[in-house]
Amino acid sequence: MLDSGLSPEDFKLAFRHHAAGVAVITADAGDGPVGITVSSVFSVSAEPPLMVFSISGRSFSAPTIRRAETLVIHLLSAQQLNIARLCSTSGIDRFADTSIWSRLPTGEPHFPGVPVWIRGRVINRMEAGDSTVIAVHALESVHADIQTETPLVYHNRSWHALGDASQLDG
Repeated sequence: MLDSGLSPEDFKLAFRHHAAGVAVITADAGDGPVGITVSSVFSVSAEPPLMVFSISGRSFSAPTIRRAETLVIHLLSAQQLNIARLCSTSGIDRFADTSIWSRLPTGEPHFPGVPVWIRGRVINRMEAGDSTVIAVHALESVHADIQTETPLVYHNRSWHALGDASQLDG
């Protein structure tokens, strides 16, 4: 049994000062597309190409993403703030506007306007507290001219654009 540890409020406060890249995960396990905004995506291995992310069990999208065999991870730039906001807003149909999303030939929903997306197969799931950690094997990716894109990051409960002015060394 774990010690009681930090309170949820203290834990969240500590992580508010840890900036993280913003991604949107989309999937369809057979009952319609879902999408969720996360800041927990990171690469684990280049060979084989593996990534992980976590989702809260309280999310409306969590049951579908947990059941999905494949999904799409969209790595957002600041130009896609609207998609980050869309997929982080509760109580709406995130796929109502059919002009901003489509399906890949393999069936997964995706946002084609995002500069980098990676389609992957779920290879492992682990329950961790009130969340699920999901490991994904990358199968294919599309990346536009990412040199012109400004990464979107989440810090201290707000969105930020990471730009050249934030670079500390040359």
